[in-house]
Amino acid sequence: MEIPVYDRAFEGWNVTDNYYTRWIQSQFGDKYNITVKFVAIGRSTEVTDYTQMLAADTAPDIIFHYDMPQILAYYGEGAMQKLDLDEIKFYAPTYWANMGETNTTYGKVNGDNYFFFADRPDAYNWLTLIRQDWIDAVGMKMPTCLEEYNELLKAWKEAGLGNGGGNLVQNNFTYDYAFRTWPIDEKERALYSDLSVPAFTWEPTHQYLKNLNYQCNNGLIDPEFYLNTDDASTQADFVSGSSGVYALYLSSSSPVIENLLTNDPDAKVAVLDPKALVPKGDEYKPQGRAYWPFGMIMGINSTSSPEERAAVWMYLEWMSNTDNLFFLQNGVEGQNYTLDESGLAVKKTDFTGESKLSDNNNKDYWCLVTESAQYKEEEVNYKANVANWAPAGYEYLIEDSYQYYKDNLEYSTPDALYSVVLESVAEYKSDLNDLWKELYVKCAMSPEAEFEATYKEACQEFLDAGYQAILDEKTKAIEAGNYN
Repeated sequence: MEIPVYDRAFEGWNVTDNYYTRWIQSQFGDKYNITVKFVAIGRSTEVTDYTQMLAADTAPDIIFHYDMPQILAYYGEGAMQKLDLDEIKFYAPTYWANMGETNTTYGKVNGDNYFFFADRPDAYNWLTLIRQDWIDAVGMKMPTCLEEYNELLKAWKEAGLGNGGGNLVQNNFTYDYAFRTWPIDEKERALYSDLSVPAFTWEPTHQYLKNLNYQCNNGLIDPEFYLNTDDASTQADFVSGSSGVYALYLSSSSPVIENLLTNDPDAKVAVLDPKALVPKGDEYKPQGRAYWPFGMIMGINSTSSPEERAAVWMYLEWMSNTDNLFFLQNGVEGQNYTLDESGLAVKKTDFTGESKLSDNNNKDYWCLVTESAQYKEEEVNYKANVANWAPAGYEYLIEDSYQYYKDNLEYSTPDALYSVVLESVAEYKSDLNDLWKELYVKCAMSPEAEFEATYKEACQEFLDAGYQAILDEKTKAIEAGNYN
């Protein structure tokens, strides 16, 4: 059985051969006479990796992705086989008890079952770190709107502190939420809001690019932001002190703050208020993309045998066992953690032995069943989230992020889920993503006086390259009610 695992390029971590992959083989594989092989999937190159492996017939038994449009694209390419839900129930009763309703509700395409899912409890560890000491150094406060944020970046520049960073927007297109008006128009959202295809011609994109152009022309962000094509490069800018903001999924083992302090022992960090990226005006709210009620979306490779498919269900069942899942999430008691009086696993952050967890607490192995570690009691759950997501001494970061999450929850909405395959998305998405990078950088870097003309020309080129076909097909699906 071949299982995919994200390779996030953690230093010193072999995703396919480590203490935990060997433990899985000994505890699960050997017990059921199954050889478990892990297949590395680049986190930032996953679509390319899967596409190449599918073409070469070397893809693992599970085809996965976090977002429905891409999974539908794989389905449209014939990459997955139809599922028998009774078979899943037979081999994985515990997993099915947890996820059966979700699988039944969301796993169909054109009336047939193709997808199965991992659970997604509420999460609030995606946040943007900002240099609080830099805010203090220029005598300002945490910005609460975009105009104040740009003024802060200007003050940093004038003080010689650094800039607002930046990276090449690609693959996941959530850049424009702060520029969307509220309340949302349901059909407009269904037409334009798409994680896998940038809505170049939508007004929120126009406003996003206009602000980005302003930031570029006034030296408020990294002038070569487009060269930051992965997380490592943006993190390096933050750690080195060249930029003062950095967005990430924070975890207790994240090295970013420790590395920052190595370079600047006096550095202080805070969580950027989400309102800091929102323009002034009653029509703008701190909107965000709400997750669908599931985490990882999965299908079985169309070339997998019945035995390999059954092994996958058995693996999900084994991992759904609370003891097995707890071990994968926390490690060895007495080495990786100790239990406190409430039953919470308290991590030993200085542990460096063989059973050391990966930099995101082994999530890339157990994400097949859930997105975050959970306890039965809500109070312990919150305590666990803080412990799992906050580096020691920085618990306030997750506490503040949780408060922002609660304050802005009403403004978080999920993308529409289409119940039919959008053929034009599969056909044009890759080319449009490449064209997006070229055109949006061109708009951002153009002189301010030429921005509108540059944007207008880019919109037409984007439409002609296939985006108009996508809008036309989506319009038909919306009119037919094939979305929710």
